[in-house]
Amino acid sequence: MNDLRALLALDVPLIAVSFSDDDSERAAAQARSAGVDVAELRIDRFSRTDVGHVLAQVRAFEGLPVLATVRSAAEGGGWSGGEEARLGLFREVAPLVDAVDVELSSRGIVADVVAAAHAHDALAIVSYHNFDHTPDIGELDAVVRGAKEVGADIVKISTMATGPADVKTLASLLVNSGDTGMIVIAMGGIGTASRIFFPALGSRLTYTFIGHQPTSGQLDYAETSALIRKFYPDYDRRKGAIDA
Repeated sequence: MNDLRALLALDVPLIAVSFSDDDSERAAAQARSAGVDVAELRIDRFSRTDVGHVLAQVRAFEGLPVLATVRSAAEGGGWSGGEEARLGLFREVAPLVDAVDVELSSRGIVADVVAAAHAHDALAIVSYHNFDHTPDIGELDAVVRGAKEVGADIVKISTMATGPADVKTLASLLVNSGDTGMIVIAMGGIGTASRIFFPALGSRLTYTFIGHQPTSGQLDYAETSALIRKFYPDYDRRKGAIDA
């Protein structure tokens, strides 16, 4: 059973926390204790990426919905190796995780990553990141179409908001997405509100952190969790239906 798919079916805001491989056993225990919805394992930021080490870290989070990300350096990640090696890691973890995240810009491997995920009933998140600005709505619509064409179950759009107009552009993208599963984030201080209120418009995950803040505009897990509970009264009840 894919636990993340089951949670998404409840149409409840979900909180994802990113983890590297720094004391995974302790981090996994902390995530379980805190009630983290989704553990995003940032394999691109692991101290080692040999298969045995990576799989050991994934298994440490057994029992939690796990999203595996091997983010390319071109889109702000820590992966600087070859694409064949990155594809190999995605294929190795696909049987053990609930979802994978691969960039649309990774043209050489994106279709194969999606296929590997689907072969093991994992969700494929196809993502786009822009750390400089928010493109216009036409360009963002083209990204969404491209992601769907390669088989995305969920399309993730994360762009830098330099003013309120950018937040409105991203909100419009989300509201008009139809039945496309979306994760939409406005990065930067101006975009912080999107991390709490875009789930009300249909964004499926909001990302946060425990400890070190990885991305501009994120709130920490405790504050994010408190605000989600405040503004989404059904959060605990619906999530409890899966936990039970």
